[in-house]
Amino acid sequence: MKTRQAEGLLAALIVARASSLLFSKLVMRGMGPFELMGLRFSLAFLIMLLVFRRRFRGMSRATLGRGFLLGAAFFAVMAAELSGLRRTDSSTTSFLENTAIVWVPLLEAGLNRRRPGGRTLLSAGMTLGGVALLTLGRSGFRLGAGELLCLLAALLYAGAILLTARLSREDEPLTLGILQIGFIGLFGWIVAALFETPTLPRDGVTWGAIGYLALVCSCFGFTLQPMAQRYVSAERAGLFCALNPLTAALLGALFLGERLGLAGLLGAGLILLGILVQRGKGRSRVRRQEIAVRPWAHSHRDTAA
Repeated sequence: MKTRQAEGLLAALIVARASSLLFSKLVMRGMGPFELMGLRFSLAFLIMLLVFRRRFRGMSRATLGRGFLLGAAFFAVMAAELSGLRRTDSSTTSFLENTAIVWVPLLEAGLNRRRPGGRTLLSAGMTLGGVALLTLGRSGFRLGAGELLCLLAALLYAGAILLTARLSREDEPLTLGILQIGFIGLFGWIVAALFETPTLPRDGVTWGAIGYLALVCSCFGFTLQPMAQRYVSAERAGLFCALNPLTAALLGALFLGERLGLAGLLGAGLILLGILVQRGKGRSRVRRQEIAVRPWAHSHRDTAA
């Protein structure tokens, strides 16, 4: 897979997941967030396991451990996101969680003990400003419990992006992605059993929404992210988070009659421009020779940077 193809795949993954806020909000009217995670990701895992069961023959403990770590990381992200979504509207949730655009290069710079480059800071500022214009202007802003949970989700998501960038270079990425959603489902059921009263939905609309979340947002949206990130730097992957609120706004305009307005159009333009500014830098960080010879056999010294 070439860098451009990987970026296209990553963009498609984030666009698919962007629609999950609407369906999650609908389903959570009748069930808790952890039961939703358990049901959604367990269904997705069973589907992927049936399709790719041969990949798990002779699987090593190291691979299982990496899948466990990725599952734990994204479970934390989803727990904070859905808990915040129950307390605030989807546009505010989308804006706050996608401040991961800024957190990723800053966290990576801190881990590598280096100062973020000017190009990184410029593109991050442009995309963050675009997200603000696109979403924050449509609804007021208040820093309550829901907003704080969404900010926590952003920080956790940035960490999960960095972790995925490292682990996806040490193992077969599709297997890691399938294990990841399996562990998210397992953790969801465990926490739901402890703090919620799980009850299966009884209407077709809810089951349809859960099916969409499992097939489109989980099987496709989560499982293939390690594969895409094998060829995309962590900083660049963070910038693609800006497509999430852009997609949410466009879906609202198409299906709910919402209008972007001048601020929304300017925001969308800034988001796309910010991604283009970072494009050249992200490509220069891919080690094509190693990938061509041994796609997932990188050493522990390799990182997204």
